[in-house]
Amino acid sequence: MLSERHIEVFVTCSFPGQTNPARYARSALRLWLNYLRAEGWVAPPVVAANAGSQSRADELLRRYAHHLRTDCGLAEKSLLVYLPFVRDFLAEQATQIEADAPDALDAPTIRRFLLKHARNRSSEYCRLLAISLRSLCRFLFLHGDAQLDLSRGVPSVRRWRQAGIPVFLTPAEVERILATPNRSSSRGRRDYAILLLLARLGLRASEIVGLELDDLHWRTGEMILHGKGRIRQRLPLLADVGEAIATYLRQDRGSCTSRRVFLREKAPCGGLTGPASIGHVVRLAFARAGIKPASRGAAHLMRHSLATRMVRHGASLSQIAEVLRHRSENSSAIYAKVSCEALRGVARPWPVAGDAR
Repeated sequence: MLSERHIEVFVTCSFPGQTNPARYARSALRLWLNYLRAEGWVAPPVVAANAGSQSRADELLRRYAHHLRTDCGLAEKSLLVYLPFVRDFLAEQATQIEADAPDALDAPTIRRFLLKHARNRSSEYCRLLAISLRSLCRFLFLHGDAQLDLSRGVPSVRRWRQAGIPVFLTPAEVERILATPNRSSSRGRRDYAILLLLARLGLRASEIVGLELDDLHWRTGEMILHGKGRIRQRLPLLADVGEAIATYLRQDRGSCTSRRVFLREKAPCGGLTGPASIGHVVRLAFARAGIKPASRGAAHLMRHSLATRMVRHGASLSQIAEVLRHRSENSSAIYAKVSCEALRGVARPWPVAGDAR
């Protein structure tokens, strides 16, 4: 019978000496195994008689995940960022944790782990690793598993905030992308509604995936978004966006037990699998429009383009923050760089030789 042992054997043989690919393959296969068990095609795991209790490392990980969900209010997608880093750290220290060694969770051990796993990695990977370790340290201190708050002992990763200029699409390119879906087909009508939500309202991919039928208030012309930090926000349902969604719901969505607005085109019937599915829709539209984006994050590029268009039409940063639902106006400050005419008016002239006084 298929079990975790078969997964470990497969991963070990398929990814010898490759830590990162092995980790992702192991996670994907475990999700697949859980699905097979939920459907009744594979028997549940057999628990040995002497395996009634979890190891201390596993118990710490379980409590930490509960802390992130309940105390911090993080969404499940945020847990997918934190938990893999913490799981790897606790796995490396499992022997010392079981033995209750005093140096199992001290500052030098945490720093060595970070420096070891940050080698030859991108700055974003290192930043997320450091954030996860700091979060774990605060959890251990708050729940009495550590006598000191070791979060300040985790080295910081230098990254220059707002160092670049946001990549965006011109209004003409956005209209070309919106014209690409074949609106005579069910998939085309679905994709057109998704693209309009991105282009007209600047929604995040996760917000589109999580949109449910009960979130659409047709009489008041509003929609409810489930944003970051489990915050519910109201947003106006623009006429063309509402018409596109209504057309998809009437003609193509059909009946399904799922309450999600946008469903998969292929069986089994249900909501879209995640934000990556929205990115796939946008990348296909880019390819059809003959546009090659100069950055990753195809769906987020539409959000940047909306903010850029607002800046160039005279919108203030506070207005942009309100439309894009930023918690702080500092998140919108980067869009000031795309207002070239306004920046040209405050730029000081370049010094010329012999002009000094």
